[in-house]
Amino acid sequence: MKIFVVIPAWNEAKRIRQVLQSLISLPYEVVVVDDASTDETAEIVREFPVYLLRHRLNRDQGAALQTGNDFALSHGADVIVHFDADGQFLVEEIKDLAQPVIDGVCDVVFGSRFLEKKSKMPWFKKNIMFPIARLVNRILLGIKLTDPQSGFRVLSRQVAEAIIIEQDGKAHCSEIAAKVFEHKFKVKEVPMTVIYHEFGQGLSGGIKIVKDLIFSKLLK
Repeated sequence: MKIFVVIPAWNEAKRIRQVLQSLISLPYEVVVVDDASTDETAEIVREFPVYLLRHRLNRDQGAALQTGNDFALSHGADVIVHFDADGQFLVEEIKDLAQPVIDGVCDVVFGSRFLEKKSKMPWFKKNIMFPIARLVNRILLGIKLTDPQSGFRVLSRQVAEAIIIEQDGKAHCSEIAAKVFEHKFKVKEVPMTVIYHEFGQGLSGGIKIVKDLIFSKLLK
């Protein structure tokens, strides 16, 4: 079974080397999609035996993931893992998230920061942003997940073929989850750990996600 790990990267020279060093000894095909970085991200990636794809223009994370999905599918992927370049996720947890899909227990696994494993996330994010995000997902999209914006997910080939990511920006998390539920794929949430190096998505970013989701709903 061919497992591809797709990593979107934009100006991640500071941390991507450590991520790739942890991954290359594992039995995965690794695809880094450099989203027009202006730092040394691409040069660092070239040091490793992984696939490097490059956007000529910065298109944001959702677009980079779709580029990675298309490449993985064209190279025979059976399972696709979405994984961040900034070192916030643990490489050793990929097998925990991927196993239910490999075993055929479900079609999609979403990592969750709100199950048994407790991530030390910023107070504002945990107590204000995520509860609002859950509510928005439930009202706008009919999604019921404990983690409303998880970027660590595993898709079967069938799911990756069926879902086209149209939200180029950060709203892709909600879009993917919504389309998974619309297609009635079997879903499982698995505990994951997140290591916060920085605050990450702020309030303005959260507002932009909501605006993008509302706009996309109005266009349909």
